[in-house]
Amino acid sequence: MQAVVFANNISSRVKYIFPTLLNTVGFTVIEFTTDFNHFQNHPGLKINYSSTKIAEEEIWIAPVSLLFESKIKTQNIHCFDLNNKICFFKTIGDFSFDVFAASFYLLTRYEEYFPFKPDFYGRYAHENSLAFQQGFLHQPLINLWLEDLQKLMLQKYSYLQLSSPSFTFIPTYDIDIAYSYRHKGLFRNVGGLLKSIVSGEFSVVRQRLRVLSGREQDPFDSFALLHQIHSDYKISPIYFFLLAEKNKSYDKNILPQKKALRRLVKEHSSKYKTGIHPSWQSGDDTELLAKEIKLLESITNKPVTKSRQHYIRMTLPETYQTLIAIGIKEDYSMGYGSINGFRASYCLPYKWYDLEKEQQTDLTIFPFCFMDANSYFEQGYSAEEALKEMRHYYNIVKQVNGHFITVWHNHFLGIDKMFKGWREIYKKMINEMSEP
Repeated sequence: MQAVVFANNISSRVKYIFPTLLNTVGFTVIEFTTDFNHFQNHPGLKINYSSTKIAEEEIWIAPVSLLFESKIKTQNIHCFDLNNKICFFKTIGDFSFDVFAASFYLLTRYEEYFPFKPDFYGRYAHENSLAFQQGFLHQPLINLWLEDLQKLMLQKYSYLQLSSPSFTFIPTYDIDIAYSYRHKGLFRNVGGLLKSIVSGEFSVVRQRLRVLSGREQDPFDSFALLHQIHSDYKISPIYFFLLAEKNKSYDKNILPQKKALRRLVKEHSSKYKTGIHPSWQSGDDTELLAKEIKLLESITNKPVTKSRQHYIRMTLPETYQTLIAIGIKEDYSMGYGSINGFRASYCLPYKWYDLEKEQQTDLTIFPFCFMDANSYFEQGYSAEEALKEMRHYYNIVKQVNGHFITVWHNHFLGIDKMFKGWREIYKKMINEMSEP
């Protein structure tokens, strides 16, 4: 279907946000015009994005100034409640707020371009965000706003046949600690043994020795289990592999020089989609990141176009600009590494808009809303509490026909006592989602 949008200024921001939102309800062709007569004579959906009403049959949304600006400057945000949803950028017309400007503000992560108080890892802290402060971090707010916009469209244009995207579940896994004991080499294992002995953790000592002697499965090895789950439920996952050339800081995976890690990567790339999990060290070294990507490509014999930041270490716009420069097409880092929820208030893939350069890019963002490590380490949830949390995100994403993207780590789904019960709740959630 085709829609026409009238605006006095067809800015790059306008040309970005209208198709981003309207495409989700089936408008594949969006025409922009500054011509009153052309707008009035259009036979289909007409959206008037100006301060004055133009036609009898139109959807009129009087704009705030955000989409007509070309600089990043402080916005006056005053939130209010509308139909049990938080809104801002109040205006006049057929909609009580400027849904396009508000969506642009959230999608582009406009607030993250300003100086902020970082968290422990130097990241943008979720406490700084409007979504957290106003209590809507747990909602895909833009998708919920779009539901109301669709209702308005059907009220004005009852003949419209609006479509919606299909609900999609995408399980993703970060393989940044492939094994607890195996393939770590003599030095790391001896060090681990001595540490456990000094701490009096003799059960851990015995377990390590049993694993290293081949009498017991490595507690972080959940790969066969995941293969079985994906096969049984016909699920298409994505695996992100950490390939740091040396162990340092938060990079603790076995090294890619090890045949075991190369075998693991090759096996998974032959069955599933894979991507790079940039090391912490490469966050300060673009050449090192390019080297890690080339290494992954040499192992898989496939181009690497997918990425997710280790520990969700990202700074806007620099991180995304770097990913684009080295050939990444899809990023799966849009979420927090400190709390679960919708960082961009959206649960569908979308093109990243670079506010610094004022242009839409070819980088597609796939937002996630649930990460096991957030539930366990940051929120202090038990396995059962995490299951309840997953159900919430699954239900609300399904309601708006979004992409339910989860982040798991293989060590949470193994047999380590520290994560007892987590593999069970994951299997339970997968089973529940498969039920009619």
